[in-house]
Formats: sequence, C-alpha cells, structure tokens
Amino acid sequence: MKTRTESIERALILNAEGRLDFSAAAGFQKDIEQALSSAQQGSVGLIIDCNGLEYVSSAGLRVFMLAARTAQRTSVYFALCSLQQSVREVFELSGFNRVMTVQPDRATALAGLRGKS
Repeated sequence: MKTRTESIERALILNAEGRLDFSAAAGFQKDIEQALSSAQQGSVGLIIDCNGLEYVSSAGLRVFMLAARTAQRTSVYFALCSLQQSVREVFELSGFNRVMTVQPDRATALAGLRGKS
C-alpha cells in the first residue's frame, strides 16, 4: 500500500492506494497519525482520498475508526472521499459510513471543511 500527502487550501489530503489489509494497517496507521499531528499543528483538516484504495479489511477499518476518534477528540475536520464501489460497500455493511464523514468526491470533502470555518 502507498500513501501520498498533499496540501490543498486548509486541508491535508492523504491519498491511499492499494490494498489496506492486515499487513498494511500498521504502516497506514502511522501515516494517518503523522497527518493528524500536522493537521492539529496547522489548524487544518485531514481528508483521506480513497480513490486508489482497492480493498479494506477489518484491520483497515480499525485504522479508520481510530483516526476518526482522534480527529474528533482533537477537533480536526476528518473526512474520507472517493471510495471505490467495493470499499464503499464494506463501509456501508459495517456501518462505518454512519460514524464518520464519507463524501462522494474530493470537492465535496473540501466544501465540508470550508463549512467548518
């Protein structure tokens, strides 16, 4: 699994690519923790762009849940966007789409951050 971070407006965008399974979960969690730390220090939001994410396991879902809780606790805007159909189905079946912000695309996620200003 690969990640790439970019800044747009007041957001850090973490682009996730590949398969988020048990073997990739620890590395992905570390990447998210670093991004959340940067978001806190810079008073910006964190958006995880899942356009390149092909698969997510239960270990991957756990990483997303921990990130959402940390973001909520530290008042950092946190959203996921651009989930592929198979990944979106996993979020819907698990109910995770009801406990964290999931936007259809990057533009909508950025608009949500603007609305929090």
